[in-house]
Amino acid sequence: MNILLVYPRYPDTFWGFRHALKFIGRKASFPPLGLLTVAAMLPGEWEKRLIDMNVHTLSDRDLAWADYVFISAMTIQQESAREVIVRCRQMGVKTVAGGPLFTTCHEDFPEVDHLVLGEAELTLPPFLADLEKGAPRRLYADTRRADLRDTPLPLWELVDVRNYAAMNIQYSRGCPFDCEFCDITGLFGRKPRTKTLEQLVTELESLYVRGWRGAVFFVDDNFIGDRGKLKREVLPAMTAWMEEKKEPFYFYTEASIDLADDGRLMELMVRAGFEEVFIGIETPQEEGLAESGKIQNRNRDLLASVRSIQRAGLQVHGGFIVGFDSDQPAIFERQIRFIQESGIVTAMVGMLTALRGTRLYQRLHREGRLLGDASGNNTAIALNFVPRMQPEALISGYRTILDTIYSPRHYYQRVIRLLQEYRPLPRGKFRIQPGYLGALVKSILVLGVLGRERFQFWKLFFWSLCRKPRLFPLAITYAIYGFHFRKIAEKVRGSGMFETATVSNN
Repeated sequence: MNILLVYPRYPDTFWGFRHALKFIGRKASFPPLGLLTVAAMLPGEWEKRLIDMNVHTLSDRDLAWADYVFISAMTIQQESAREVIVRCRQMGVKTVAGGPLFTTCHEDFPEVDHLVLGEAELTLPPFLADLEKGAPRRLYADTRRADLRDTPLPLWELVDVRNYAAMNIQYSRGCPFDCEFCDITGLFGRKPRTKTLEQLVTELESLYVRGWRGAVFFVDDNFIGDRGKLKREVLPAMTAWMEEKKEPFYFYTEASIDLADDGRLMELMVRAGFEEVFIGIETPQEEGLAESGKIQNRNRDLLASVRSIQRAGLQVHGGFIVGFDSDQPAIFERQIRFIQESGIVTAMVGMLTALRGTRLYQRLHREGRLLGDASGNNTAIALNFVPRMQPEALISGYRTILDTIYSPRHYYQRVIRLLQEYRPLPRGKFRIQPGYLGALVKSILVLGVLGRERFQFWKLFFWSLCRKPRLFPLAITYAIYGFHFRKIAEKVRGSGMFETATVSNN
């Protein structure tokens, strides 16, 4: 068999970092980890190629070579995924689709030849067995949870790591919390499942021997779901491995705000090489947290929790939401004030979205308030339900948040506040990451000479050189991020007054 694995394009979004990637000469943020893992589950004698459409163009010649095209995608990639499926149909190439988009919306893709849904460790083997017999079914689904000890090492040789800003690893699946708007528990359950320590170290080693040096993203939706195992086994082993290899990587991941309550866990994460953590803060308003079931964020001083994490040596990136039923017009100023006071530089603010597979989607369906399906773009102005607040007021307030927090003055204030609060662990010899010097030169030209943020850029430039010289590379990195975020904010501002999602046929 000739198997072509295709990863559809991402649109230009907050997390795509497309405008920032130009500074470091990389084409995409991360390789398609799911497809690389699926590739390792296929028979070894099959020929395999991978086209990441965020890196390379998918040609008709690529499709003509393939006996089957395997497609995996998230909701935000659905437009590109549909284009790929249409092209495959036109050229008579059979398609096999899986991943979050198809698992939650498989009935929307009647053109796909074979749907392998849920966790591939469970559903791919029966498909391959039937394929060998010459009688594959169209639909393979299994609601059980996979044992991650069965997950193979990703087939890294299918990609050129030099095209990416960071590598990625999945250590665990599942999250102990069940927030109303989140689809993770529907996809992966509430009981965290983890790989073995040996698997994790082998994955780190595989990236190391391929010559990768730099950022590694643990894509777990809540890395600290099984904190006992982390503290007892995983983080000490990672620390030993990093010391042995002379610290070739630095890590970042996603976690819940209760990380702030565990000083020992934060200490061990920092020692192991973690530098950044994304946390879903959502709203500083207690009513919104109660409404959405965000129990881990309730009855705590969120600002103090953020500062505790940053002072422990972890930069906090934050997710924020407006559009909860309990939100009043004052919420927009409260969000701005919290973001500024927290020093969260990478603040992703989006309007509430009802994703299929969430309790929110089910509730709004019962209430007759659904307008259609979500695009998957967290920062798009696209309502797929009827909000309690007037839509015009919600959208206007949302735009005000973006215009404010990513204006040069407010943004660079947050960078300085973070650098004042952030206390990274000293790590011996000072090293410059690959591509940094080129990015520095480009930032001086684009931001310091041509950009409208010239004054703020040079203020940060000399402030960090004089006051926090070891954090100077980080300061420039955040300056470059700010350029990307402003481009996204401008795109949102320039979109129409608002657009509702496409109405579902179901």
